[in-house]
Amino acid sequence: MRYEIAPHYHDKKEFLLKIKSHFNQADQSIHKARNEIKIIDNFVVKSFKVPHFINKIAYTFFRASKAKKSFHNSLKLATFTPSPVGYIEYRRYGLISHSFYISEHFIYDFTIREVLTTSHFKDKESIFKAFAHFSYTLHEKGIKHLDYSPGNILIQKKANHYLFKIVDVNRMQFKKLSTKERLENFAKLWAKDEDLKIIILAYAKYANLEFQKAYTIAQKASQHHKNKKNFKKRLKGIEVVD
Repeated sequence: MRYEIAPHYHDKKEFLLKIKSHFNQADQSIHKARNEIKIIDNFVVKSFKVPHFINKIAYTFFRASKAKKSFHNSLKLATFTPSPVGYIEYRRYGLISHSFYISEHFIYDFTIREVLTTSHFKDKESIFKAFAHFSYTLHEKGIKHLDYSPGNILIQKKANHYLFKIVDVNRMQFKKLSTKERLENFAKLWAKDEDLKIIILAYAKYANLEFQKAYTIAQKASQHHKNKKNFKKRLKGIEVVD
C-alpha cells in the first residue's frame, strides 16, 4: 500500500491504514454510484472505483491516482474544501486496485443544486450573490474546478452569512484565469437564465466586468453544455426536459 497523511492528522494513521476494513463495515453511505462515499467516525471516506487494466498501469507508473490528486489538491485549496486527512492506495500484483480519500466531515445545510432547482428557495438572491463572491475569490487565487457542478458546491448557513466548500476536487487547474475561462466555469451549474443573470451580475461587479458581455459569455457556455448533455441523452433514448 501507499499512503500520505496530513501533518495535523498523524494521530489518525492507524485509522487510515485500516480504512478498507472500516469502509466495508460501515453502513452510512451517502453516495453510491461509480464511486462510493461513507461517513465513518465523523470523517468522509471516498472509495474510488477500481480502475480498468490500462488505467491501473497509468495510475501506478505515469500519473497520480484520483485519491492522491484529491488529497494534494485539497492541501492546495486550504479553506475552500473540507480539511484533508489523507489518502491510501492498495496494490495487487504491483498495480493499483482500491484507493480511498479521507477528509473531515463538513456538515452543510444544502448544496447549490437545491437553490437552483427550487423556485422559491429562501434567500435565493443573497445566496447567489454570496456564491458569486466565493467563485470570484477562487478565480482570483488561480483556482478552477473542472467539475464546478451543483452537487460539488456545499453551503452551510451561518448567522449572518453563507459558508461555501467545494468537493470532488481531483480534477482541478491552478493557473491565472482569463475572463472567458472564469465565466465559462459556471456552465455546469445547469442554471436557468434568470438565475445565471443574478450570479453573473454580482460576479461582474466583483471582477469589474461589463455585465452584458460577461453574461453573454456565461450564458453561451451554459447553453452549449446543456445542448451537449441533452444530445447524449437523446442518443441513449432518455427523455429530455429542457
